[in-house]
Amino acid sequence: MITLALLLNATWLFSQDDVFSNKTNVALEKVIRDFPNRFHNIRGDMIGQHAQKVEYKSTISVPGASYCSIWKYNVANNEVYDWNCTTFNSPNFMQARAKFKEIYDQIENTIIRIDGQKPFIINAQYLTPTEMHNMNSISFELLPAVNEMKNLKIDLTLEKESNIWKVRLSVYEGERKLNAMTAAN
Repeated sequence: MITLALLLNATWLFSQDDVFSNKTNVALEKVIRDFPNRFHNIRGDMIGQHAQKVEYKSTISVPGASYCSIWKYNVANNEVYDWNCTTFNSPNFMQARAKFKEIYDQIENTIIRIDGQKPFIINAQYLTPTEMHNMNSISFELLPAVNEMKNLKIDLTLEKESNIWKVRLSVYEGERKLNAMTAAN
C-alpha cells in the first residue's frame, strides 16, 4: 500500500511541466531565451527615447514587479540591450533584504532550456546585503556558458534610491552593464 502511494505521488510529480519551476524563473527563462534575439520578441511599445538610448516596455514581467523595461544603448556604433525589472520597493531595508533573498532563492540553480542547446544552470554565491552599502549586487553565472550565451549577464541588486530600497533583476549583454550605461550617457 505504501509503495503504491509513493508510486502514484512520483507519477504525479513527474507529470508536471517542471517540478522545480516557480513564476520568477519561468519569466527569467523567457527573457533568457530571447537574449540571442536582442529581446526582440519580448520588446513592447517604446516608452522614451534619449540621445543614445531608447526604452521599451517589456512584455515579460516577474510576478509582483512594479516596473519592467528593455533598454537599447548605442555604444561605440554597437547596440547593447538590457532587460531590467524592479521587483520590490520599500523604505524598509529588512523587508527589501528579505525580498532580495527570496528572489535569489528562486533563481539560484535554475535550469534553463533553450531549443537547440544543452541546458545550463544559473549559479551565484549569496552575499548578505548590508544597509551601510547603498548598492548590493549578486552576479549570476551560466554553467556552462557557450556560444552567444557567454555574453549574457544576470544581476540581482538591492539599491537605495531617494530613501527607497529597490530590488532589481537585470539581464544584459557585455562585461558590465554600468559601463554601457555610463558610455551611453
